[in-house]
Amino acid sequence: MKNIQQFQKEVTKRINQISQNENTSILEAAYQFYKTYKNDGMIYIFGTGHSHMLAEEGHFRAGGFAPICPILFSGLMLHEGSLLSGEIERTEGIATRVLQNYKLKEKDTLMIFTNSGVNQAPLEAALYAKEVKCKTIGVSSLDYAKLAPKSKFNKRLDEVVNIYINNHGPPGDTLLSISDTQKVSPFSTISGAFILNSIIAHVAELCKEEEFFPFFISANMPNASHHNEKLLEKYKARNPHI
Repeated sequence: MKNIQQFQKEVTKRINQISQNENTSILEAAYQFYKTYKNDGMIYIFGTGHSHMLAEEGHFRAGGFAPICPILFSGLMLHEGSLLSGEIERTEGIATRVLQNYKLKEKDTLMIFTNSGVNQAPLEAALYAKEVKCKTIGVSSLDYAKLAPKSKFNKRLDEVVNIYINNHGPPGDTLLSISDTQKVSPFSTISGAFILNSIIAHVAELCKEEEFFPFFISANMPNASHHNEKLLEKYKARNPHI
């Protein structure tokens, strides 16, 4: 019971740190999401390893923003080989080739989740987006990034993206020390989902006067099909994962 309480205390403390220190950046990211939507662009979300779950967090779900498209490449996920995916994440050129398949444009936005903030693929993704003049939003742990060995780019994510949000996670991600060498209970998925949905919450406020509210409704709710079908007419062909 003690560890449960300590974990909950740590999560609450760090969520409060995000709320106290990152709201300006979260608002800026929300305005960028809204601007992308109004310009008929797409918001692409990229993450490798466990961070790919945050790309899926924004994708085609109840309350989800319709123009969000996840960047999903199985080689950078975990289900086809966790050790291999770690090697692929550090392989030069992979992120560029993956992103080229999605045909990012200047009117689009790329949001990148990487907890350590230094690995090859996320940095390469941010730099590729800059080449095509696509705006970038990055989320990582700044404390972790300051300690982690850098890739060949010799930069951290916060140094290359247009908008940066610190997830206030600890180096190594885990919140609980069981002993001097044993640590458990990571934070980055919780913080990432909190940050993304905080952004979406403000985007919804910006969109509330729109003629058609561009957020999906749970398929189990009354009249959801009619609403969702209108969104799918616009976005299904532009999101290969629907």
